[in-house]
Amino acid sequence: MGWGDLGVYGEPSRETPNLDRMAAEGMLFPNFYSANPLCSPSRAALLTGRLPIRNGFYTTNAHARNAYTPQEIVGGIPDSEQLLPELLKKAGYVSKIVGKWHLGHRPQFHPLKHGFDEWFGSPNCHFGPYDNKARPNIPVYRDWEMVGRYYEEFPINLKTGEANLTQIYLQEALDFIKRQARHHPFFLYWAVDATHAPVYASKPFLGTSQRGRYGDAVREIDDSVGKMLELLHDLHVADNTFVFFTSDNGAALISAPEQAGSNGPFLCGKQTTFEGGMREPALAWWPGHIAAGQVSHQLGSIMDLFTTSLALAGLTPPRDRAIDGLNLLPALLQGWLMDRPVFYYRGDTLMATTLGQHKAHFWTWTNSWENFRQGIDFCPGQNVSGVTTHSLEDHTKLPLIFHLGRDPGERFPLSFASAEYQEALSRITSVVQQHQEALVPGQPQLNVCNWAVMVSGWYAGSHLCAGAAATHLGPQDEPWPAQGGGRGSSLPPSVVRPWCLRAHVVVSRIQGAGAERLGDQNNTVPGQPQVQSRPPGPLPG
Repeated sequence: MGWGDLGVYGEPSRETPNLDRMAAEGMLFPNFYSANPLCSPSRAALLTGRLPIRNGFYTTNAHARNAYTPQEIVGGIPDSEQLLPELLKKAGYVSKIVGKWHLGHRPQFHPLKHGFDEWFGSPNCHFGPYDNKARPNIPVYRDWEMVGRYYEEFPINLKTGEANLTQIYLQEALDFIKRQARHHPFFLYWAVDATHAPVYASKPFLGTSQRGRYGDAVREIDDSVGKMLELLHDLHVADNTFVFFTSDNGAALISAPEQAGSNGPFLCGKQTTFEGGMREPALAWWPGHIAAGQVSHQLGSIMDLFTTSLALAGLTPPRDRAIDGLNLLPALLQGWLMDRPVFYYRGDTLMATTLGQHKAHFWTWTNSWENFRQGIDFCPGQNVSGVTTHSLEDHTKLPLIFHLGRDPGERFPLSFASAEYQEALSRITSVVQQHQEALVPGQPQLNVCNWAVMVSGWYAGSHLCAGAAATHLGPQDEPWPAQGGGRGSSLPPSVVRPWCLRAHVVVSRIQGAGAERLGDQNNTVPGQPQVQSRPPGPLPG
C-alpha cells in the first residue's frame, strides 16, 4: 500500500473511512519509512528492530540488488536474531501472525520457531496457479499443519479478482483477539496481501471502488481494520490497546494502472530508494493515551515498532547488538521530536540518507535498461533526468541533495555551490561516517537458490514472488537473471498489526508499566541530540 492510498493522506476517492477515523482518533505520521523498498527485508527489520544489512536480509551477489525469499532461496531469518514475539514472551504475551510470513520457508525459519505461538497464513506470496509438477501451488498453514493451497482449497479467480482470503484473515484476527483479550496480553501481526498483484477482494467489495480492483482490495482492508477496532471497543480493552497501521514498502507502480496504488507526490515506487519506494502511510491509535487528531513530524521507521512495542510491555531491547529502532512513545504521548537519520539501503548498498529535511543520494538507480525496454518500469511517467537512472550511478563524491519539505518529489537537487548544500552535506556526511564505521553486516541470507529446497522444506514448495530485481546463485552457482519486477484491565497492551504487502496494523494491549516508565527509556540515537518541540498540530481536514 502506498502513502497516497488513504483518504486522510489525500486520496481523492475518500474510500478509507475506518482508517481515516483511526487517524482522526489518534496520530498520523507523514514522515514514516520502511527499512527497505522490498517485502522480505522490510518485514525482517520490523520484527528485529534492525536494518536488513544487520539481520542478513540482503544479497552480496551483485551491487545494490534487491532480494527476498522465494521458495528456492536457501536462507531465512537467522536463529541469532531475536524477534519481537520471542522477547514479548518475557512479559507474558501470546503472539499470532496472520497472513504472509516471508522470512524463509525451511523448517528452521518457521514462525513458531521464532516466538510466535500461532500462525495462519503462507510462507510466501499468492502467485499462481501452477501445475503442481514443475512448481506446486503455494501452501497455506495453520501452525505446523498445511490446510490447503492457494488456487485450490483457497481459490483466487484471476479473471474476476474474487477471493475470500481477506475475510478469512479477518476472522482469524477477530477470533484471536476474543480468545486472548481478557486473559493474556497479546501481539497480533496481521499481514494480509490483497493489494499485492494479483490483487483480490471478496465478492461484496468487488466493483465498489472508484479506483478499480486495487481500490476494492483497499476498501476491504479498511473495513477489516474497522471491525478490529470495533471489537476492541466491544471488549472494553480499546484504551489498553495500542494499534499501528503502516506498510512494508511503497506501492508497486510496475503494476500500474490496473493493480497499483498511489505514492502521492513522491518519486517512483516499490523496489527503489526514492521516497515513493520507502515512505509509508502510518497511523497510531491508543484511546485515552494518544490525543486525538494529532500529526507528528517525527522521522519514523518500521523498525521503531519493535522498540516501541517492547517499551509498552515494560521491556528493554537487547543490549548485545545494534538496534536501529527508536522508542516512539515520547513522540506519541508528549509530542517530542527526536533527531535521527533514515538510511535507505538497497541490498548491500547504502543508497541514500535523510537527516531532518535533507536527503542525500549517494547512488541512484531504478532498474536496468534491459528490463526497462521490456516494459518493466518502477517510475512510470516520472522520469527525472540524472535522478531516475537505468544504470547504477555513483554520486558518493558529490551526492545529490534534496530538501524534502520544498521538493517531496525529488525533482530539484540543491546547487552544489549553495551554502545550504554544503551545510547539509557536512551534517549528513558525519552521520553516515559514524554509521558505517560501527556497522557489522550480518551474514547474507539471500545469496543462494537451490530448486531442491522447494520440496525439502516444511512444506512441499511455493512460488517465486515476482518483482524483486534480485540476483541469486542457482544450484550450479550460475547467476540468476534479474526479475521484474504486527485501561479497563491490568494486562499489558496487545499489539495488532495488520500488515498487507502494502498495509500493516499493529495492536498492542498494554500493561500499566508501559506508559508510566517513559523516563526509563533510551529514546536517542547515539551521538544524535534529542530535541523537544511543540506538540504536534491538529489533523487537517
